[in-house]
Amino acid sequence: MNETHKDQAPRPPQMHGVLVLDKPNGPTSARCLEMVKRRLGQRKIGHAGTLDPMATGVLVVLLGEATKIAGFVTEGQKVYTGQLLLGQNTDTFDAEGTVTAEAPWEHITPEMAREAVDSWKAMTTQDIPPYSAVKVNGQPLYKKARKGEEVPVVTKPVTVFEAETLSLELPLINFRVRVSPGAYVRSLVHSLGTRLGSGAHLTQLIRECSHPFGIAEAVQLDELLENPERLAQRVIPLADALPHWPRLALSPEQAKKVRDGKWLSLAELPGPETRVMLADPMGQPVALAEPQDRDGARRWAIIRGLNTPA
Repeated sequence: MNETHKDQAPRPPQMHGVLVLDKPNGPTSARCLEMVKRRLGQRKIGHAGTLDPMATGVLVVLLGEATKIAGFVTEGQKVYTGQLLLGQNTDTFDAEGTVTAEAPWEHITPEMAREAVDSWKAMTTQDIPPYSAVKVNGQPLYKKARKGEEVPVVTKPVTVFEAETLSLELPLINFRVRVSPGAYVRSLVHSLGTRLGSGAHLTQLIRECSHPFGIAEAVQLDELLENPERLAQRVIPLADALPHWPRLALSPEQAKKVRDGKWLSLAELPGPETRVMLADPMGQPVALAEPQDRDGARRWAIIRGLNTPA
């Protein structure tokens, strides 16, 4: 099937929900979204957590009204498997960069390597890679790096909940980590190389999970682009986009109040002391809410209004 024929194929209507892509190696996350937007007619589109071009695996794409909940979807922990190479540092901290330093690695024993991976769990901060989209004074770090300018060292909090060595064939180490949102695995690898005195960079990375969505739910980008009629069956409805959030059912009268921006009291709509999704009698999301005190009562504060078109 040629490109022209594909572009002339009927495009699905705008969807509202989550599309879990299995991102291929090579394109940027933005490029993947652009292909879905152009080829599948999804004009309103975003994502929850970018992946570097060399990385593969779970890319959570948000369609239509689901773009409004990006900040809540990105809160989830991430699970990655990866491979690193000892003996070389690169300017990007991964295999796509230019080698900046080399050092012997032969003194490193399997026990030392496993201990270095395990030590990630003790980290509380990490340096952000110089080639990243993080902004300082309004300018992304990668722009400074590409110009050859001095890149400021920026640190951020990080939590590594699990770190496991899967296999060793030194100087290669295969590993799995479960990390807090926004963590840079290539920075973990760079820090390991510094600790061992050999240098190291990331050579492979697969995101297995961006909680609550896993690789088992993901569809390959090429498969989806070649079969646009399958998009609807691959989109997780907005009502199920935050499956770990409790959902409270509203009466027709309550749904109208919430749509009008009114805060319902917990007395009239009992629920847990946590963030919830409020849904109308048809099960369609109306808003995200959380308990707050207001006017002498505990009420459901609307933190994001939602409006799924019929």
